[in-house]
Amino acid sequence: MSESSLTITEFQQSIRDRYYEADAARGIAGTWLWFSEEVGELARSLARDDDHQAKEDEFADVLAWLCTMANVAGVDLAKAVARKHPVNGPLKKPK
Repeated sequence: MSESSLTITEFQQSIRDRYYEADAARGIAGTWLWFSEEVGELARSLARDDDHQAKEDEFADVLAWLCTMANVAGVDLAKAVARKHPVNGPLKKPK
């Protein structure tokens, strides 16, 4: 499988396989703090208009920590996304 064909399920499971024990011990509150820090780093990277690779790295970190938080909370992101934002569903205006 190429890197570009990685599914949400595969990535979330990879994060779980590697880090779940430490993530569960940290808990949702501690995980939220790490996630928030990564979102801040992404925001700074975008505001500074960093090079493309730096932005990619920050987006990847945010996604990894989102998967971590979902794992700790017991949420299957692929199922949640498919239910909330179906690929072939009707177009909805943003709120």
